[in-house]
Parts: sequence; C-alpha cells; structure tokens
Amino acid sequence: MDARLNFFGNPTGARAVKVLMGLGKEIKAMPLPAATQELVSLRVSQINGCAFCIDMHTKDAAAAGETAVRLNLVAAWREATVYTEAERAALALAEEGTRVADGAGGVPDEVWAKAAEHYDEEQLAALVMLISFMNLANRANIITQQPAGGYVAGQFH
Repeated sequence: MDARLNFFGNPTGARAVKVLMGLGKEIKAMPLPAATQELVSLRVSQINGCAFCIDMHTKDAAAAGETAVRLNLVAAWREATVYTEAERAALALAEEGTRVADGAGGVPDEVWAKAAEHYDEEQLAALVMLISFMNLANRANIITQQPAGGYVAGQFH
C-alpha cells in the first residue's frame, strides 16, 4: 500500500508535520506517566482505526518496557485486570473524548470526575491535549492512507 500523500514531499505538508511533531514532543514532556501516554495513544488509534499510529504506539510502548499482555488487552481494558485505576480513568476519558460524535453532550461528567480523582489539573490538561492530538494525527493518517508496519521504535522522537 502506498500513501496518498507524502507529507514530507511538499512544502505545505512538511511545514505542518514539523509543527505537529513539535507539538507531539511537547505533549510527551508533559507531567503524565509515559505508560499512560502510550496506552491512551494506542486506544485512541484503535478506536479510529489508524493502523500507522497503532503500529507506532505499540512499538514505542514495547521498546519502553510495556508488556505484551497490557498492549494486547488495551482494546478490552474494561474487562482486563492489568491496568491501574488511574490508567482505567485515562482510558475512559480517551474513549469518550474520541467518540464525541457518538453521543450527545460530549464527555460525561462522571468520566471527567473519575479522571480528576487520579490526575491533577496539569495532568488533566496533558490528557486532554494528548487525546486531541492523537485524534488529529489519526485523521491525517487515515485520510492519506499512511501504511503501517514499517515504523521503527523511536523514529519520531
């Protein structure tokens, strides 16, 4: 499969990707555990069906020491016993923040309240930015059919 568009192959795409990659680095540096960031990124990408980002975040998480069991169970996190309560709250927020078009009213108050039990305001800001960023990246990759499988862990860091 070939991508419809090579973001690095034209000035407009290259400028935009440079800004997005800078934003991605800023988000990674925010006060949110790295494991939580990768789990949230992976779950958002699964929901959106972004093969490129699923490939990237699975490989980056594994390279950082995440276990195969936890990575394989992200899609079924509600039934899995391998996540902390804080990670579960982050995954719930990620799902609701990604599926905003599926229900009226956006993220339910109870989902936000559960996340706020485990994360302070700085971390909540980081979660919101990460979820929003991943949805943007997923959509750009899906629209342009970026192929999956060739990502090397740490390639964009």
